[in-house]
Amino acid sequence: MLFASWSFAKEKDAVISDIVLTNTRDDLLLYFSVKNCFTPDITKAIENGIPTTFTFAVGLYEIRDFWLDRTIAKFRFQHEIVYDNLKRLYTLKLSERDNGVIRVKDFRTAKKLMSEVVALKLTSLKNLKKGSHYQVRMMAELDKIRLPYHLNSVLFFLSLWDFETDWYTLDFKF
Repeated sequence: MLFASWSFAKEKDAVISDIVLTNTRDDLLLYFSVKNCFTPDITKAIENGIPTTFTFAVGLYEIRDFWLDRTIAKFRFQHEIVYDNLKRLYTLKLSERDNGVIRVKDFRTAKKLMSEVVALKLTSLKNLKKGSHYQVRMMAELDKIRLPYHLNSVLFFLSLWDFETDWYTLDFKF
């Protein structure tokens, strides 16, 4: 069984942490979370019904000496949240889960769902070679908040809310 874990967090910048790479009998799975991604301004925007999207990029590579790394898998997926003020309900779409819609009343639960990647299937273990060196790379970013045209001039400061984590890597041998 393969298991690797790594954690890192800074005070103010959005960071990826709680990285866990493990496997089932057949597949390689990745778990991680983004910390410090909900500033008071972003929280206020969400609670005012402004749709907010986090985009995640993940790649799995075979590291080869004296040769270009081989790409095994690449993913780009999104977590989107919209708050309905009338129903007091957060609606989330997690694209890596086949865009399944999740509705929750509690903002704490909504933030957890938005900022966590759970059991992302990177590849089948059949695609990995015993004894080879591999690397998982991941990052997250807040997509630019899009407003209706008439609100752009009033809420121009929303463009300052963009964040992007550094690329994080996890090396392992299979």
